[in-house]
Amino acid sequence: MDGRRRHPYELTDESPVYVISVAAQLSGLHPQTLRQYDRLGLVSPDRTAGRGRRYSARDIELLRNVQQLSQDEGINLAGIKRIIELENQVAALQSRVAELSAALDGAAAASRQREAQVHASYRRDLVPYQDVQQASALVVWRPKRSE
Repeated sequence: MDGRRRHPYELTDESPVYVISVAAQLSGLHPQTLRQYDRLGLVSPDRTAGRGRRYSARDIELLRNVQQLSQDEGINLAGIKRIIELENQVAALQSRVAELSAALDGAAAASRQREAQVHASYRRDLVPYQDVQQASALVVWRPKRSE
């Protein structure tokens, strides 16, 4: 979501609005084919209280993809179902990677900020800072002997 609050009646690509006859027409498939795809779990439209199917724009796009894979690529329906499952899994994993990457970026920024705060808190007045020059003199320290 883009951060804005959506109106409860706003239509999205996932809004189930098309009855089976309209979805069949929009996808170029026969209504019986849509029923078969639903039974096989390839495309699962939402249901009304009376159990009628309602398809979303995303469902119709998926129907077109199933048809293209079946007709043009010659993939059987079991193979198409597996492809859809794997594509959904990849999308979920990509979303999780993006989520973890954002969390990692946030943690790294917080760590840098804490490190900067620690460095800023050093009391430099306790130990005078002097540039150490390379010297050739050797100094030997001998403690005084107690008598």
